[in-house]
Amino acid sequence: MFEIFNDTKIKIEEMAKLEKYMNFVVKKLALDKGIFNIIFVDSDKIRNINREYRHNDKVTDVISFALEDNKDIVYEDFRLLGDIYIAVDVAYDQANEYGHSREREICFLATHGLLHLLGYDHMNEDEEKKMFEKQEELLNDFEIKR
Repeated sequence: MFEIFNDTKIKIEEMAKLEKYMNFVVKKLALDKGIFNIIFVDSDKIRNINREYRHNDKVTDVISFALEDNKDIVYEDFRLLGDIYIAVDVAYDQANEYGHSREREICFLATHGLLHLLGYDHMNEDEEKKMFEKQEELLNDFEIKR
């Protein structure tokens, strides 16, 4: 189960498609007992989050807070995965820069964030390859192409 929040003044037309896509991803990854949020923020808000929690004073596109990183807390009937923050204005700029749709960029960033919640990372070449292959597999399976 997931919820999507728009904490900006920007109208996000891609939210309906994102919801359908994330339902597909949840089913494909067997996360029916997983709980997470996707929160859209603006570049100022994500910079503040990045500075406060990551000690990195710069704008970024997506930040994930994985709650399962804390091994002291275990739930029996569900998985409390965490929160994914997406800077919608940054996502829109990146879509233009990369020459693909806003829809693809939003879905890509949500996928990237969710995979971080599930323990994927890209700190080395092998991890990056696995994570990026999984991202592309999910997006392609839902027909979200570059």
